[in-house]
Amino acid sequence: MAAAIKRIIPMLDRILVQRAEALTKTKGGIVLPEKSVGKVLEGTVVAVGPGTRNSTTGSHIPIGVKEGDRVLLPEFGGTKVQLDNEDKKELFLFRESDILAKLE
Repeated sequence: MAAAIKRIIPMLDRILVQRAEALTKTKGGIVLPEKSVGKVLEGTVVAVGPGTRNSTTGSHIPIGVKEGDRVLLPEFGGTKVQLDNEDKKELFLFRESDILAKLE
């Protein structure tokens, strides 16, 4: 997966995020149907762009998250990115302003 992700480098203030998978089984062992599982609003940052440009100096304004950080995502939004890899993981591109919070 790491080799495939190296081909995607987000531009400016974009952040590439992999959403966490929804739990399909309860602690008691009951398997939940797909319709009853809600959208997961948490994800892991996979890649980060250099940041937006300062209009006066032209330098980059750094982004507040880094690779590996867990973030809180909005329910809707982001651009879906499909990679041709074995895992078939769905990645999403968000702007820095779309990220709701950084989880610790």
